[in-house]
Amino acid sequence: MAETSSQPISVITGGAGFLGSHLTDRLLAEGHRVIAIDSLITGNVANIEHLAGNKSYKFICHDVTDFIYIPGKVDFVWHFASPASPIDYLRIPIPTLKVGALGTHNALGLAKDKGAAFILASTSECYGDPLIHPQTEDYWGNVNPIGPRGVYDEAKRFAEAITMAYHRFHGMNTHIVRIFNTYGPRMRLDDGRVVPAFIGQALTGKPLTIFGDGSQTRSFCYVSDLIDGIYRLMMSDFHEPVNIGNPREMTIRQFAEEILRITGADCQIEHMPLPVDDPKVRQPDITRAKTILSWEPKVDFDKGICETIEFFRGRV
Repeated sequence: MAETSSQPISVITGGAGFLGSHLTDRLLAEGHRVIAIDSLITGNVANIEHLAGNKSYKFICHDVTDFIYIPGKVDFVWHFASPASPIDYLRIPIPTLKVGALGTHNALGLAKDKGAAFILASTSECYGDPLIHPQTEDYWGNVNPIGPRGVYDEAKRFAEAITMAYHRFHGMNTHIVRIFNTYGPRMRLDDGRVVPAFIGQALTGKPLTIFGDGSQTRSFCYVSDLIDGIYRLMMSDFHEPVNIGNPREMTIRQFAEEILRITGADCQIEHMPLPVDDPKVRQPDITRAKTILSWEPKVDFDKGICETIEFFRGRV
């Protein structure tokens, strides 16, 4: 990997994932050298194949629940390694807990050793099935620690706790982003989340599957907006959690109808039982991001969803 002393060096765990690969593109565009680490348990080399031959990029296949060794200087550590969809973390619950605990510990250890800034990719799932709406960062959440989703929710809550402990005890420059529902190219068609599920079903003429009555709400943020907010947070001097997401809220049934409208698909809607502990509402309060980071989402829903549909057209 080519090196100049002035280039900042970023390490991204989960670098072959949906968000990690988009973050890589942003950092390369900002002039960083990027070292991506991924075990490929849910990541995909197709997300980073366009970077082959890039002299400012290096990929390491490694499980971050094991010790992370990176020679030389590191300026930024972006900890994005984790399964992120229910279909994954229900299939591999123990690796999900391990990457939230051991993986975060190892990533923080790397940042501490290098004197690097650190950011944790946390989640709106820290709020569980929330009792306040919209969700603000000072809300402690309503999470079932022993339910099937607890392996993800509690792994991220622990990751936040250890990140704040390293900040307070070691004086490290740490940041926590709570990521709300995000969509865009490079999502996995089979990852079980509603955006690829509905688009895949619409493009193949299958019924759109709604869990429950479809009245539960989600707020969808386009990936480039999310990455911009995360980049701004890493470069800030703010250390407590920050919600990054799009407050434009819609019901799952409304979202299904939008997908049918935009794709022009003539599909039925099928209803299935609601999964255990599925959140009834999800909407970020982004006052903190607006105030501290001067950030808010810019990409219109129709534009973002059309780009996502085009990505999936050649993959169904």
